[in-house]
Amino acid sequence: MKRARVADLKNNLSRYLDHVRAGGTVVVLHRDRPVAKIVPMGTEAGPEDDEARIALLERHGLARRGTGGMRQWLKTHRPIKVVGSSLVEGLIEERRGGW
Repeated sequence: MKRARVADLKNNLSRYLDHVRAGGTVVVLHRDRPVAKIVPMGTEAGPEDDEARIALLERHGLARRGTGGMRQWLKTHRPIKVVGSSLVEGLIEERRGGW
């Protein structure tokens, strides 16, 4: 991955485009901060790529798809009650073993 400041990119655009055509990537810097990325056409992630990534994460056990029943679950489960006058006090009490 190459990095190019805006002025350098303007002066050497053909050279950077040749790099991108060859499959490379160029990160465009404005005042040394990345503001854009030039990538070869067809490498942007589409919906099918996202599905493939999620499927790969599932196969490795790093992700699990939801069942979509969150609304029903919220109807049957009550909110957690906080002991004390604030959430912080409740956490401190829990850590002290008061539960």
